[in-house]
Amino acid sequence: MKFRCLNLLFFVFLAALSARSEVLTVGPEEQFKTVSEAISFAAAGDTIRVQTGTYLENLIIEKTLTIEGVGMPTIKGTGKGSVVEIRAANCTIRGLGIETSGGNLVEEDAGILLMSSGNTIEDNRLSDILFGIYLYQSADNKIRRNRINGRTELESGERGGGLHLWNSPRNLLEDNVVEAARDGMYIQSSSGNIFRGNRIYNLRYGLHFMNSDDNSFEDNVFFNNIAGAAIMYSQRIALRRNAFVHNRGFSSFGILFQDCRNCITEENLILDNAVGIFMEAAKDSVFRRNTIAENDVAMQIFASSDQNTFTQNNFINNISPLQLIGKGSSTTWQDESGGNYWGDYDGYDFDADGLGDVPHRIHNIFEYLEGNFPRLRIYLNSPAAQSIVVAERSFPILKGSNEFDRLPLMSPVKVETGFAPPTGSGKAKWMLLAVSAVMLGFAALSFKRGLKR
Repeated sequence: MKFRCLNLLFFVFLAALSARSEVLTVGPEEQFKTVSEAISFAAAGDTIRVQTGTYLENLIIEKTLTIEGVGMPTIKGTGKGSVVEIRAANCTIRGLGIETSGGNLVEEDAGILLMSSGNTIEDNRLSDILFGIYLYQSADNKIRRNRINGRTELESGERGGGLHLWNSPRNLLEDNVVEAARDGMYIQSSSGNIFRGNRIYNLRYGLHFMNSDDNSFEDNVFFNNIAGAAIMYSQRIALRRNAFVHNRGFSSFGILFQDCRNCITEENLILDNAVGIFMEAAKDSVFRRNTIAENDVAMQIFASSDQNTFTQNNFINNISPLQLIGKGSSTTWQDESGGNYWGDYDGYDFDADGLGDVPHRIHNIFEYLEGNFPRLRIYLNSPAAQSIVVAERSFPILKGSNEFDRLPLMSPVKVETGFAPPTGSGKAKWMLLAVSAVMLGFAALSFKRGLKR
């Protein structure tokens, strides 16, 4: 019995020692002059507090440490490799400026390279880096409130991803800002992640991922990119309350679904894109309570897309509502509660149940013209094109599609989706456009009611 008590006391003593952690300080007048020196001296569990200044070094962390900045000190790399490389689990990197990584895409030089799990990376500013924060076989991390600026002197294809995940499941990435990278968020073979409240501006793909199931995207903004989101070869993806705004470029789109299944897209703002929603081989997915407005083409759907449902969406002021590629589609445009709101619907509602009494055919003349003469896309915003659309509605001369919303909504659906463009991007203009996307629907409804009185 006495022996057991001594053993117990010994283990309690060891636990108490291991629980004790030191705070080491780095700065011109502190005990350590460089962060690397403090890392070498520190024991697992210690905190390294870095004072204001610029530290010319790359960091490799192979023990569990917290490194936090006081007054946003800068870790300036040597221009080779990753600036901060984390190999130990459960580390925290907070409040640092991180800049000047290497420039080798093959070696995946990054501002922060994570090769372990359970880390917290928050409140850092990364600039002059190839990749921003790279998660390499790294799980259960929290990546929060970081700002990442890529190398603007490089062409977009020569840059790395801002938030880059490879084979990295169950991470939380929230409230980060990414600009001037190749892809804002690149995800490959990484399932079960949550992306919330991120702002992605001025780059190639806002979101680019493949072979990654069960990911959730909430309250993110993808603004002024060549393409908003490309979602490929994945299933059970949830997109909720995101904004895909002014994503324009060659063969561009707000959201692309390629060979995806069982996805849900709801309460998103899809505004002022070349193509709002692009679907090829997308199946068994639901699109609900989204506002799709001011796009050249609201939806481009291939016949290979099967058993998808669109309900309670607002389609407002798109030049063309639908371009169908192929002979037909099995898309469902209504359920038992009703269909969608169409800004150009000119039917009536005699029984005042909020649903149109006449089915809405989803097409205009550009569905035909675009499918057969793709080069005409460059004229879609011209006054002449708008005149042709109006004339074709009054005197239809082309066979339309067989896509009908049989229970069109008479009033727009209220959708709460936030959108705040970055400073210096014409904020007033874009806020006005975002608000007008919904208000246009109410104005159109009031105008039609006035005509019927």
